[in-house]
Amino acid sequence: MNPHPIVSQEEWLEARRALLAKEKAQMQASDEVARLRRELPWVKITKPYVFDTPTGRASLADLFDGRSQLFLYHFMFGPDWEEGCTGCSFLCDHVDGARQHFEHHDLSFVAVSRGPIDKLEAYRKRMGWKFRWVSAAHTDFNQDFHVSFPPESVKDGKITYNFTTQDYSADSEELPGFSVFFKDEDGQVYHTYSSFSRGGEALIGAYQFIDQTPKGRMENVNGNLMDWVKRHDRYENDGRSTGKESCGCGATANAA
Repeated sequence: MNPHPIVSQEEWLEARRALLAKEKAQMQASDEVARLRRELPWVKITKPYVFDTPTGRASLADLFDGRSQLFLYHFMFGPDWEEGCTGCSFLCDHVDGARQHFEHHDLSFVAVSRGPIDKLEAYRKRMGWKFRWVSAAHTDFNQDFHVSFPPESVKDGKITYNFTTQDYSADSEELPGFSVFFKDEDGQVYHTYSSFSRGGEALIGAYQFIDQTPKGRMENVNGNLMDWVKRHDRYENDGRSTGKESCGCGATANAA
């Protein structure tokens, strides 16, 4: 942590008011981005995606659970994995508390991964989560939404992720993101929005607390945003991470 000058209360108030002006400008810019997000055009979903659930097969339309809006989190959990991505787990620790509110605001939440449903269910129970989680193991949904890249689907060593063409690596087979859908009164489903890479940071409430503090996130100098994070059942008793645990999501301080 960089050294800080020690000043009088009056000097501190002057500096704080200057920062407040920037914070207000940032919030107003965020409000404008949110407005533009709501005004994006939509894409009609015509492919019959069917997912595996603990109670059988379900279509994309079924996942709305009686609501008109669906927030679908692309959780990194590959077919051969034994546990979910650390970073995705960190984000999903925040879902259930918010879910009890936004489900009363016409919005459903579902996580989706390519892992088999029995592994997803076992990990969900281990982590104590209550939200729904479905498997895309028998559909090409994840590939169509550019979050899963099995080697046989990679062409010329390139993939499309976060709306750009990127080099493929062994760490790129599963990547994070979220997509939003709307279902009209006739049952037609539309894709309205997707965000990838660091786009999910806005959903992580822990960051909002930590970012207010002098030490901030204390990220490793190598720029790995998830360097200090562990799955919540892997922290030491003092509540602090004591070692690096791989996230696998590829998020770095320079990624947008």
